[in-house]
Amino acid sequence: MEKDVPPIALVDCNNFYVSCERVFEPSLKSVPVIVLSNNDGCVVSRSNEAKALGIEMGTPVFKIKDLVMKNFVRVFSSNYALYQDMSSRVMQTLKRFSPEIEVYSIDEAFVSLGGFTEQDMTSYAREIKNTVLKWTGIPVSVGVAQTKTLAKAANRNAKKSDSGVFSLFDRTKIDEILSKTNTRDLWGIGLKQSDKLAANGIFSALDLKNADRDWVLKNLTVTGLKTALELNGIPCIDLESAVPDKKGIACSRSFGRPVEKINELKTALSEYVTVASDKMRKQKSIPLTMTVYITTDRFSDKDLQYANWLDVKIASPTAYPPPLIKLAHRALEKIYKQGYKYKKAGIVFTGLIGEEETSNSLFSEFGEDNGDSKIMKTIDEINKKMGNNTIKFASSGFDGSWKMKRNRLSKRFTTDWNELPVVYCD
Repeated sequence: MEKDVPPIALVDCNNFYVSCERVFEPSLKSVPVIVLSNNDGCVVSRSNEAKALGIEMGTPVFKIKDLVMKNFVRVFSSNYALYQDMSSRVMQTLKRFSPEIEVYSIDEAFVSLGGFTEQDMTSYAREIKNTVLKWTGIPVSVGVAQTKTLAKAANRNAKKSDSGVFSLFDRTKIDEILSKTNTRDLWGIGLKQSDKLAANGIFSALDLKNADRDWVLKNLTVTGLKTALELNGIPCIDLESAVPDKKGIACSRSFGRPVEKINELKTALSEYVTVASDKMRKQKSIPLTMTVYITTDRFSDKDLQYANWLDVKIASPTAYPPPLIKLAHRALEKIYKQGYKYKKAGIVFTGLIGEEETSNSLFSEFGEDNGDSKIMKTIDEINKKMGNNTIKFASSGFDGSWKMKRNRLSKRFTTDWNELPVVYCD
């Protein structure tokens, strides 16, 4: 093991969406629970008890209706506000253990560890696991290894172990585990790459580890070579402790019912622009281009299908919603066709630059000030303190009957004053 290269721990939340629901409803423990995707369509999170019933990820819920009823499976709509806030709490807890942490996804993070022996690291990993559970209520698995790729492999084994912790440093143990790991299950190797490897006699992660590096570079490019080197314990994928700014920000939703009227589409776009512009302001970015699109249900009669989009150059770049909403509505008017039942609409902002990279023109069409509006800052502060949409733009409407179905939504226990958990004491 390289002494001058700190090992990496991958901390992964177990059945994250389900675990978030269980924190605030203890009766869900030890019973089958599933969480559904947008519009209550497909299974996106399962408890171990639900997995034992044979419920697969991505299964449309209507296909398992009888199974759900027969086994008293608890079903929830995705509560993104709750999950994002619980994720933030987990990540803040992890920062207590190391100044270097890469938030890889909503439920995963790489943590750099240094100055420990292998035995000490295992103990430290247990402390991380126990502390996250105690402070947030979220169970996690921790895999520790010399590289990020091996840490991923270690974490897969941690999930199977009773302790929830697994260290992977011994060469014999590494080879044993990699020999049982299919290349398609490797972090950084896609299905097409796995098929190509299999066609050349490389089936397991151990085969890839021992493969000729020149051949790997030629056939899997630099990314594949980095994976092969990491399997050999050579760190090639750096820890990204600072989350890079997004180069594009989008917001779209499938409607809970077909939408035909242009005014309802405008209402939806107003809300999507507001959400996307909030994300841009948080990373201090402004867009140069906006794309607006609408589409009908692709599974409906082909004669009743229609989809279109329009790119709009933003003459006065800003992350202030009102002018962007006006541009979005103008674009919609150009691509909208009457007589169709629309299933989805969306907005995409691209060409993002730092807000300091442009200066506002005195002759700006809208007279905005690149997202630095005192009014917008005040609205942001109120919504942050009192909850999203405490103050919203009138063009976003108040009906909302077109919004995606979330008929089994739990409360926003940590982000809404009106939905805080209540404890009754005698």
